[in-house]
Amino acid sequence: MNPSANGWIKKLLKEVKPDKNLEGISKTSFYIALRDCGFIYGSNLKVVLKLVEKGDLIEEELCKVNLCLALLHTHYKAETHIPFVESVINFYTEISEKKTSFFDELLGGKKSNEQLEKLIHKRIQIDANILTKNFNYFIINALLYIDVLTYDAYLKNKSISIDYIKNLEASIECISLDVLNSKDIKNQYDESLIRLIESSLRYQDHENITYDKAISNIKTPLEKQYILDLACMAAWTDKTIDSNEKRFLIQLGQDLNIETTLIKKSLETVNTFYTLHKDKIAILGSKNMVQSFYNNSSKMVKKLITRNSKRLYQELKDSKELMVLLSQSTIRDLTSEEQKKVQEQLLDIFKSIPSLAIFLLPGGAILLPLVVKFIPKLLPSAFDENRIDED
Repeated sequence: MNPSANGWIKKLLKEVKPDKNLEGISKTSFYIALRDCGFIYGSNLKVVLKLVEKGDLIEEELCKVNLCLALLHTHYKAETHIPFVESVINFYTEISEKKTSFFDELLGGKKSNEQLEKLIHKRIQIDANILTKNFNYFIINALLYIDVLTYDAYLKNKSISIDYIKNLEASIECISLDVLNSKDIKNQYDESLIRLIESSLRYQDHENITYDKAISNIKTPLEKQYILDLACMAAWTDKTIDSNEKRFLIQLGQDLNIETTLIKKSLETVNTFYTLHKDKIAILGSKNMVQSFYNNSSKMVKKLITRNSKRLYQELKDSKELMVLLSQSTIRDLTSEEQKKVQEQLLDIFKSIPSLAIFLLPGGAILLPLVVKFIPKLLPSAFDENRIDED
């Protein structure tokens, strides 16, 4: 099976029979297996439960297979007569209709294995030249289990509320940032990582919520376990969990009504996973990761804006308010409200320029401050009142 070629889902579904391979595996047991293989941490090292041979699959391919298997197991455990492939495509169609999605051009038409392959590929794929590999795995792939939780809720309720996704993401953001802020000592890279997480989730229009509200949003046992494991992962960014972080994590587990033994297991598991596989995966808060992200993404943004400058300028001319705000950004810091307006209007423009669709991907919004920085420098000089052209 080759997840980088057409036809892999059909072959996977033939090899993995729900009534044989997945029968008797509880949701909790399957989640633990996803955590053990690295899917929950965003660093896939093997196929969950070894349901198919790993062979020479690269990490991106393992991620595709594990996401598909997680969705398949969720489908198997639900009471639905809709075939798996059709059901998953229906799910992504519904959440795309509720929020403009980078899936749009893939939805509609016949629901096929090939269509689902393209959806899964695009869900996890960001070219190595777009974002650094390490950053991609942490910010994007560690959040893929949100799709699984949302799909589970969709199957139970025969529909999905966009508030469910917003509340879940807002809770993840709140608790992850609280973990990072609980550190005894924070350096500039911890602060950078905090800013990265703040901008990484799919929905950027929610209000910041309180810790108590975040806790109240988390209902099911799997949601609670996932939140705790993400918090443990965030705490491990500096290769250690200090006393303050440990107290926070234990209290978090208690607030989520998770058994003490399971809280300790989460702490032990994240420590074991990163210790055993330190040579194979990225440490989330490493200096190199944050520096590499900013260096690589700055070059990428400049390249994309330069290549599309003529078309981008034509689109920008039709948005007078955006032109004014971008011009103002060269001489002063924009307010939070102005920044939000700029981001929303830029995203609308990027929908019409295929090469800039990367910014519509989950996590792509984190690059928008760099876009705002580079646009005035790369478009006609009249755009930037203070520009001094250099030879």
